[in-house]
Amino acid sequence: MVMKLIYFHGFGSSAASGTVKTLRKLLPDFDVVAPDIPVDPAEALPFLRGLCMNEVPDVVVGTSMGGMYAQQMRGYHRICVNPAFEMSKKSKMLTVGTHEYFKPRKDGTTHFEITSEIICHHAEMEEHQFDGITDEDRKQVWGMFADNDQQVNGESLFLQYYNQVIHFSGEHRMDDKVIEDVLVPLIRSIAK
Repeated sequence: MVMKLIYFHGFGSSAASGTVKTLRKLLPDFDVVAPDIPVDPAEALPFLRGLCMNEVPDVVVGTSMGGMYAQQMRGYHRICVNPAFEMSKKSKMLTVGTHEYFKPRKDGTTHFEITSEIICHHAEMEEHQFDGITDEDRKQVWGMFADNDQQVNGESLFLQYYNQVIHFSGEHRMDDKVIEDVLVPLIRSIAK
């Protein structure tokens, strides 16, 4: 039976991220689904919830902003890697203006626009992102935190709601070694 993993990329990234390629290489027995996440959380959250309902993943993995979204996919096994729970308050990247994607989107788009309205949507969503967590949710969520993350530190906030934490040696963005040695074994242990 083929297992299914949905991967949520970080802010300014896309489904064409290096992490997606590495996961597909290291998990040949998994169907790795990786969407381009809409920039506005008012669009992104319903889109991602609908995707999970349609795809029914065995595990959802999200990095940074994607980890913040993954945490909100109630009812699924989730791994939040260096989750950015407070984008509107702490992100140096979430600023008004035109930004360039790290990798082009599936539709070829290379730039995106952040408006003050989008920043407000982030703040509104962040206020409610931990609403309705059940005891079952607590068993289904893992946090992976780098020991040298200079961009985000969401561990203390994560620990207010969840207790399954893994620390790894690295920075905000995972390298292939962390994906292979830490993330993939965790995915396999969850998606049995």
